[in-house]
Amino acid sequence: MSGVFYLPSNVIICDGCCCGRVEKGHDKVPIEELKQAWKDSDLEGSDKVKLTISGCLGPCSMHNVSLLKTEQGQIWLGKLSEYEHYQALVDWAVEVSKTDDQVEIPEILLSHRFERNSV
Repeated sequence: MSGVFYLPSNVIICDGCCCGRVEKGHDKVPIEELKQAWKDSDLEGSDKVKLTISGCLGPCSMHNVSLLKTEQGQIWLGKLSEYEHYQALVDWAVEVSKTDDQVEIPEILLSHRFERNSV
């Protein structure tokens, strides 16, 4: 036994008080579609990357927030409004599941990145 503890990467999707609440004027968060895409991409049960549907993650002004947690740190994403944004999260997770190297976030998500403490 080596004593090395491995933490899988995690895609955390906020489904709290504001995110996905169309009655508050926010875009839908496609929770069921994400779960299905996770299954269709053979990510369900992966020991390298997990999908977590969470309660409120906090930065409500960024509504439709997602958090990517890796061994390298955290990447906060906000104002996700298109299905393509969520598909990019799945695509990122697929790449993470195939490699031990750090995977950059897809270009379509770069403008949605924010620093948690600056919001």
